[in-house]
Amino acid sequence: MIPTDVLTGYILRNMPDAVVTVIDRTGTMDHLRVDVVSDIFRGRNLLDRHRLIYQALDAPMKDGRIHALELTAKTKDEI
Repeated sequence: MIPTDVLTGYILRNMPDAVVTVIDRTGTMDHLRVDVVSDIFRGRNLLDRHRLIYQALDAPMKDGRIHALELTAKTKDEI
């Protein structure tokens, strides 16, 4: 289980301009949908965008606070 503000903090450390939306998919705060909007994604394909998010969330993924993750990664121009 990971609180929304903690998860958002991990992402903002790597992507300071990001707008992060977290949706708890099961009520347990470990199966999450995370939408990230950041200009760091500009010129990057979907796989690279997801890699950036997974890198930011490496610690909570490894220690089990996040069990399942559904991602959306867009630039500000794409929303």
